[in-house]
Amino acid sequence: MSVPMLNKMHLNGYDIVRVNSGPWRVCTRDDRLASFGSREQALAYAAALPGYKARPRAVSNDD
Repeated sequence: MSVPMLNKMHLNGYDIVRVNSGPWRVCTRDDRLASFGSREQALAYAAALPGYKARPRAVSNDD
């Protein structure tokens, strides 16, 4: 049995992730934005996006 290999980078507020030999994915915490065949393409895409900062979730006042 093999152990999954994870490659992960962080750029401009986005995660660039690759699991085993799969595609490179550009993600936020909640969404996968795009997939690429090379690390350079994924990094270029993440660098071209506007900076991402997670926003706090809205709190409901349903007391």
